[in-house]
Amino acid sequence: MSRLLSKLAPLIHKSSRSVRSFSSSTTGPCVSIGSIMEPSPDGGNLGQVLLFNIPDFKLVRADKTYPNELYDSQLVGASHGWGFFSNRTNRSLLISDYLNPHASKSQPKMIPLPFVTPMYSGQTEVVCNVAMSCPPPDQEDDQEDWVVGIKFLGRQLSLCRPRCDLRWTNILTPFESWDSSKLMYSKKDQKFNLLAPGGNYLCSWDLNFKEDKKPKFHELVLHNLPNLPRSQRKLLDSYCREDHWVESPSGECFLVKWYSEYNPKGYEASTVIVMVFREEDTQAGRKNMRHTDDIGDLCIFISKGEDFCVKASSFPGLPPNSVFLNGRLFATLNMSNGTFGCYEYPQGTPEKVPYSPFWLPPFSP
Repeated sequence: MSRLLSKLAPLIHKSSRSVRSFSSSTTGPCVSIGSIMEPSPDGGNLGQVLLFNIPDFKLVRADKTYPNELYDSQLVGASHGWGFFSNRTNRSLLISDYLNPHASKSQPKMIPLPFVTPMYSGQTEVVCNVAMSCPPPDQEDDQEDWVVGIKFLGRQLSLCRPRCDLRWTNILTPFESWDSSKLMYSKKDQKFNLLAPGGNYLCSWDLNFKEDKKPKFHELVLHNLPNLPRSQRKLLDSYCREDHWVESPSGECFLVKWYSEYNPKGYEASTVIVMVFREEDTQAGRKNMRHTDDIGDLCIFISKGEDFCVKASSFPGLPPNSVFLNGRLFATLNMSNGTFGCYEYPQGTPEKVPYSPFWLPPFSP
């Protein structure tokens, strides 16, 4: 299947496992492995954030004071490097920069969010993913441009301006959006986008969501589809699939379709198929998307968090023209040579690692 069904490469970074303490250099893109907490002799709790830095395949440790607000909370989403945490007891939500190794060690920022109430046909216990229009601004800056969106399992989408709104604006999406539909924010269009199940339509809401809850629809028309044998096309119908809408730093948009086969042992790495479609133009409500094996210097990061792109040349060690996957599998597809490899965690990683399928974008001092 040429570059779509790639050969399975050996485990990536097997020869370069190491641990490094946090330094002032840029970190990322990376994966949050978890955090360690232990009581402090002076009272309170000491914490250590563990990150897997992908460009150099190293485990990064960042010492921090563990916030009381995160006690008994779980990470349910990530956007712009900020973690969304849900309290297991009362389901309260907050945003924190605790995962950022460059953030304050003693006083990480904690931003509580309004309590979310379920709509008559929705639920708020299971989060599909989150998105933000921008990172949280400083208190003294204008707050109007900072909007947070949470897509829950089912039809409920909730939006708010955290430091301006006392409650969420709840929107009933026009379709049952299960775990395969991801919310993202387009900086170019200044809209929240949500792919409809099947990946044939893109729904969007602008920042005027309080006055207009109705989404705008764009049909996604796919061109230059890979010429697959009939037997393989039938196999795709039985595979699990995720559709992702991603925007590059320059504003280019891509539709990524990630297929993989599931069996009783889990997802088969050898069956992974990734298709990338680049937006060519938009005419009369239709976005023309052309299949491509060449995204140039870009790397696309796909996970349960808000997806993003970076330039490989800005981060030595990242292979250009690649798609990085985190969720059903933890792996990388290099579209230049058609190779596919699964990651294993570096030396020093705890034996038990919580399920945290979130890529984090690069962090800078």
